[in-house]
Amino acid sequence: MTLLTIRIEKIGLKDAGQCIDPYITVSVKDLNGIDLTPVQDTPVASRKEDTYVHFNMDIELQKHVEKLTKGAAIFFEFKHYKPKKRFTSTKCFAFMEMDEIKPGPIVIELYKKPTDFKRKKLQLLTKKPLYLHLHQTLHKE
Repeated sequence: MTLLTIRIEKIGLKDAGQCIDPYITVSVKDLNGIDLTPVQDTPVASRKEDTYVHFNMDIELQKHVEKLTKGAAIFFEFKHYKPKKRFTSTKCFAFMEMDEIKPGPIVIELYKKPTDFKRKKLQLLTKKPLYLHLHQTLHKE
């Protein structure tokens, strides 16, 4: 059986430097948007610069890759605090489908909120070349 560790390296956003307490919520959902693993939040980003928020944090999926249902996807929701509204808001999201699970780096596109767990009405966040940068490691057990 195989376990997957995903290193969340950085996310590219035009206003990255202005994000307050940014973090990413990682979840694995089936085609109906049902959780297949416990939802995990990263700690707050390690640093921000120009158009990048840097995380450099590992998330280990709490289920063997082989046990994830066909059509499942791994979601990454970028969240930040909005002081005027006094709540944490989702800015954008990205996802990886099962056929994208392979060792090494991967860069995935960002989509506009609200997060569409069923992947029906996807709208890209921007035409700019800004992405979520990940690195995958597969562990055989």
